[in-house]
Amino acid sequence: MRKLFLTFFYSGLSPWAPGTAGSIVAAIVGVLLLQYIEVNTLLLLTTLITIIGIKQINIYEKETKIHDDKSIVIDEVVGLWLAFVIASDNWTQIVLSFVFFRIFDIWKPSFIGRIDKNVKGGLGVMGDDLLAGLLAGICSSAVWKILEYLFNNLL
Repeated sequence: MRKLFLTFFYSGLSPWAPGTAGSIVAAIVGVLLLQYIEVNTLLLLTTLITIIGIKQINIYEKETKIHDDKSIVIDEVVGLWLAFVIASDNWTQIVLSFVFFRIFDIWKPSFIGRIDKNVKGGLGVMGDDLLAGLLAGICSSAVWKILEYLFNNLL
C-alpha cells in the first residue's frame, strides 16, 4: 500500500523520467478532481497528502536507507496540485502551471535547491516540490494576467 501511495499508482516506476511521469498522472488526476470538487477542497486534500507523505517517506527512508528515491513521486503530486490551487481558472493556466512546475522541479533554483540539498527525510523530499509548486502557481497566474492585459488592451 505504501508503494502504491508513494509512487502515485506506480507512475513513479516508469523507466522513463519517473518525476515527469508522476507529474503527468498527477495533472490528469488533479484536473479530473477539479471537475468535481472546489479548489479549496483540493488544497485540503493536498495538505492531507503532504502530511501523510512526509510520514510515509520517513518510514520508507528508514527502512531502505535511500533518500529521495526517484520512484517516489507523491512529492510531485502535492507540488503540482498546489500550483493548480493557485492557478487553475482555465486550461492555459493549468498548462502553464505544469510547465513552470517541471522547470522549477528539475532546475531547483534558489531556495528550492537549498531545501533539496539541506533538508533530510520526508520534509526535504516534499518541501522542494511544494516550493516549486508555489512558485509555479504564482508564475502561471502572473503570465496569465500579462496575457489577459495584452489581449484586452493592445489587440
